[in-house]
Amino acid sequence: MADHTSKSDERDLPRGKKWGKYARGALQAAGVVPFAGGLFSAAAGRWSEHEQERVNEFLRGWLHMLRDELREKQRTMAEIVTRLDMHDERIAARVRSDEYQSLLKKAFRNWAGTESAKKQEFIRNILNNAAATDLTSDDVVSLFIDWLHTYSEFHFAVIADIYTNPGATREEIWRRLGKGSPREDSAEADLYKLLFRDLSTGGVIRQHRETDYAGNFITRQQPKGSRRRTSGREMTSAFDDEKQYELTALGQQFVHYAMQELTSKIEYHADVEMEKDDEDGR
Repeated sequence: MADHTSKSDERDLPRGKKWGKYARGALQAAGVVPFAGGLFSAAAGRWSEHEQERVNEFLRGWLHMLRDELREKQRTMAEIVTRLDMHDERIAARVRSDEYQSLLKKAFRNWAGTESAKKQEFIRNILNNAAATDLTSDDVVSLFIDWLHTYSEFHFAVIADIYTNPGATREEIWRRLGKGSPREDSAEADLYKLLFRDLSTGGVIRQHRETDYAGNFITRQQPKGSRRRTSGREMTSAFDDEKQYELTALGQQFVHYAMQELTSKIEYHADVEMEKDDEDGR
């Protein structure tokens, strides 16, 4: 069955001079610079039939990828629309605004960074909450979209755990995530340390610190009679169980925008609708 499908797909791709025109149209539809299509057209005249078949195979896989990406965008956009109350004048005006349209374009322009279903869900939630609420500025929402491309699902799992368990230590988080018991000199330990460094320097998490009534951080006082250790044979563990972590204000807002979804206002089954569109197209 797989061989039959492959041969059938190859027959769908033209060869010779028509192939160059086909490639150029596909590239332009994808937003690739126009001269690339001309390059393929010129090269097609010099390629042998075997070489063209190889390029056809490559191009076919690339077009399938573009089709899948378009389906993902359509599904996400449909899910956004079904969760917004368009009878609300404020929301209706918000989604028409230049500011919201800018966020929408940014989210879909950088779609390649949302390679997983979970990240696509976060994109949907961010755009929904950006339309329905005004808890933070559009500059901050734009930063949240950047985070989806900067951080991995592992990062977001740590963020979610700290949100649920403020003051958690690295060891506690690692244990709750069920990641096993790696050595301190393992790649897993290095990755875990890098992850906390990413989130700390990115302003998402910080070590727990006391604040006064005005929200100012209080400097830690060294207990009397204690001496800070200045040397030792062992460095701080990647799975340290002493230092506590909490989300920054930005981190907390990210959780509210990305990890909390609005309920659907309309019953809509995106997958069923997409399959119907494909059948109609055929």
